[in-house]
Amino acid sequence: MAQSHDKIYAEPLSHIDIFSFDEQVASVFPDMIQRSVPGYSTIIAMIGDIAERYAKPDSHCYDLGCSLGAATLAMRHRIKATQCTLISIDNSQAMIEKCQQHIDTDTLRSGSSVPVTLQCADISSIPIERASVVVLNFTLQFIPLAQRRAILDDIYQGLLPGGVLILSEKVAFDDTPHHDLMVDLHHNFKRANGYSDLEIAQKRTALEQVLQPETIETHRQRLKSIGFNSSDVWFQCFNFASMIAVK
Repeated sequence: MAQSHDKIYAEPLSHIDIFSFDEQVASVFPDMIQRSVPGYSTIIAMIGDIAERYAKPDSHCYDLGCSLGAATLAMRHRIKATQCTLISIDNSQAMIEKCQQHIDTDTLRSGSSVPVTLQCADISSIPIERASVVVLNFTLQFIPLAQRRAILDDIYQGLLPGGVLILSEKVAFDDTPHHDLMVDLHHNFKRANGYSDLEIAQKRTALEQVLQPETIETHRQRLKSIGFNSSDVWFQCFNFASMIAVK
């Protein structure tokens, strides 16, 4: 499928709406995410590698907040366990519709026998059952702070012993100068990928109302208190990190 160029914030806007994963964002999302999130391709590829390692026969692998299905497909292409089903959830109908197109195309091209179930729903309403792998790839950051622990609790309870959670997030830092440096380096990354200062500023305004980053230590301590045997960062670039937590 042809990839559309992200120009959503290229012109001055008299009113900046709260960022949402609507049809406009869905239509340019692959370009947006590659140019905005450092290391995104590496994270996606490694999600597939981790899924191959941890997926168990007769289990479920979940992609919660699947957007267009990049992590779903990475897992699908690598999972070797028999009778393993992928369950991918997103609360954006526009994302789910385009994700279904990508899944259908992949089925024709790859002939993968790993079934994928897509559902448009709030991830907090989805029961996690018999899970060997659960992915939250830049999803938890959009969940209200007060609801995050309950979602992670449900994931932990639904994971099989030895199951794994992959949690990727934009993160904050307690040290203000370091936090500001990471933000500046991220903005330089976006400039290097063709975004103007206007685009960076307008998108930041739109996102600040819905994206609430936490520190890595906050994530680590919460996962530990929930019961995960181990959790730590496996990837970080500037203020973007991905963690692995094992039950």
